[in-house]
Amino acid sequence: MRLPIAIATLLLAATSSPTLAFQTPLRLPVVTSITRSPSSVAAAPWHQHPCRHNGKPLQMSAAAAAVEEPSSGTGTVSIPVEIFNLVKSIVGAGVLSLPAGIAAFGNAPSAILPATALISIIGFFSAYGFSLIGRVCSYTGGQSYRDAWSKSVGDSTSWIPAVTCTFKTCFAVLSYSMILADTIRALLMTAGVETSRTMALLGITSTTLLPLCLLKNLSSLAPFSLAGIAGMFYTSIAMAVRYFGGAYKLGAPAVVKGSKAAAVPAGKYLADVASNYQPKFGDLGASAALSPNTFILICMLSTAYMAHFNAPKFFIELKDNTIKRYNTVVGTSFGISVFLFALVGSLGFLTFGSASSGLILNNYSGKDALMSFSRIAVAFSIVFSYPLIFVGARDGWLDLLKVPMEKRSDSVLTKTTLAILTGITLLATQLKELAFIMSLAGATLGNALIYVYPALMFRSAVKGMGEKATKGLKREVPFAMFSALLGVGMGCVGAKMAFSLL
Repeated sequence: MRLPIAIATLLLAATSSPTLAFQTPLRLPVVTSITRSPSSVAAAPWHQHPCRHNGKPLQMSAAAAAVEEPSSGTGTVSIPVEIFNLVKSIVGAGVLSLPAGIAAFGNAPSAILPATALISIIGFFSAYGFSLIGRVCSYTGGQSYRDAWSKSVGDSTSWIPAVTCTFKTCFAVLSYSMILADTIRALLMTAGVETSRTMALLGITSTTLLPLCLLKNLSSLAPFSLAGIAGMFYTSIAMAVRYFGGAYKLGAPAVVKGSKAAAVPAGKYLADVASNYQPKFGDLGASAALSPNTFILICMLSTAYMAHFNAPKFFIELKDNTIKRYNTVVGTSFGISVFLFALVGSLGFLTFGSASSGLILNNYSGKDALMSFSRIAVAFSIVFSYPLIFVGARDGWLDLLKVPMEKRSDSVLTKTTLAILTGITLLATQLKELAFIMSLAGATLGNALIYVYPALMFRSAVKGMGEKATKGLKREVPFAMFSALLGVGMGCVGAKMAFSLL
């Protein structure tokens, strides 16, 4: 169950740090630059989208004529603030599953070398896709992911990213519930309260999640998202303290029987850890990266950097939003995220080796106060992020069902909330192989949103420029399509790995 949990957890992170950025002001209160939500591209029903005129897509905007020239935006957010917000959107609880991804192919410390290389390479292509979306918005005047698609590829097919994002959000909410069930149960047991996973989830859903999902104004939850990134930074520091302090190291007997050489004592908390979670190391190091099992880590990383639903928002809100300044934000943010991913993945793996859990916090002792606080921080972050993601899923469904805005009364929203939340909670209590669903969703929906759709939009945008497109842009199109093919390849590998979990 270790790898299934890892894959589900990381795919959760890919759609966690929820965002309301693509919701129109009439739909939801905007939470300023802190969250992301896949379904937000479904902000308007496809047949009522503002990019549609007499049933035909609007033409390429005048911005396209400028090609690589600065956009005259009205954004007010500085580069440092954008970098902070984007890192906060990328780095979530899913980073805690990366040690298990490394453990999938290696059990020796040197396995972190190829793992770090993979984290960096996939991070680069993810950043490139994020950059493409912002650039397409610059060329076409697009205001959201769906709008960018409508003004580049065509409005008649804009339902494709809308459906993709809605389903991806639903999977995120489902995995949120499953992780909360395990986390709350672990915290209660640490406090000496015996309970089942089902009862833990029902308790947190009825007492906390439901009231939060029924809130009419979600902007009050904005400050709590800051706790999420703070919790991740705290957890990485705590993991470093425990690794370098040897609190979980294996003991070793004297080298020679009867020798005066002292045995190496076991770590302080090792005895409190279940045997299946205790450190295990072998001789499968860097060379083990040639194993097919490496594709498990690749599958996890393929959607690890997902924040692409928010790319238009970051471009539009950036002060003096030239493409150069926007790419500075993207490059720096993804660079920091790559560092954090590599750091947490390496620390967890170096501490527990092949025994690394799909949620690395499970490896640490319940008596370890330093790590127990990390569990609290993660649970806190998920609880207050849950309603932001949930509302995106709910509104995505209402859009797909073509429920007009004027008919979305409080009564309708309440009934819809109860129906969806009940269904998701029941599924979360019964499903045992969520990893298959989440892996398949990430491999198909996630890879499409990160790698395939941005490349298709960029190619169409450049084509729409005609003779005004520079030679540089035209030469870049093949590379963009290579990025799309890479996404398709990772999607096929991820789908195969998903079916192998059955």
